[in-house]
Amino acid sequence: MIRTATVDDVAEIRAMIRELAAYERAAEQARATEEQVREALFGEHPAARVLIAQEDGSGEVVGFALWFPRFSTWTGTRGMHLEDLYVRPHARGGGYGKALLAALAAICARSGFERFEWWVLAWNEPAIGFYESLGVELLEEWKVCRLSGGPLTDLAALAPAVDGLTPA
Repeated sequence: MIRTATVDDVAEIRAMIRELAAYERAAEQARATEEQVREALFGEHPAARVLIAQEDGSGEVVGFALWFPRFSTWTGTRGMHLEDLYVRPHARGGGYGKALLAALAAICARSGFERFEWWVLAWNEPAIGFYESLGVELLEEWKVCRLSGGPLTDLAALAPAVDGLTPA
């Protein structure tokens, strides 16, 4: 079963975020607290949305997909960015990942989103093979750029005054 997450799922979502980070060899980077996850997903201005995968019989939560809308200046339309897709190891191969992606694709279709995009680590061959089996186009010519920590702070210090600029 695939369903929309509720605030009661926050602890389970945070646990799966940490499990995913460990799988991706970056456990130390998963620092979000339960309160931060709660605020980001269910606060006054939600930053993202989550679908939950549950086993039909037991109701056990076995996976999640966290996504948010994006915008393409080229198409003039919104799209979807999938931030995290995770299925717990014991449930892999049970169709949960495909069901989560299909549910997200249906949201895209209903919402008029022309693009559904996400990143995958280059070494994650099982995920790459799974995505390719669904017809995903891997965009090899694009590189992900990230600015964080000191370099982000340093660049921000160079910013000119901008009228009407407010935090997101």
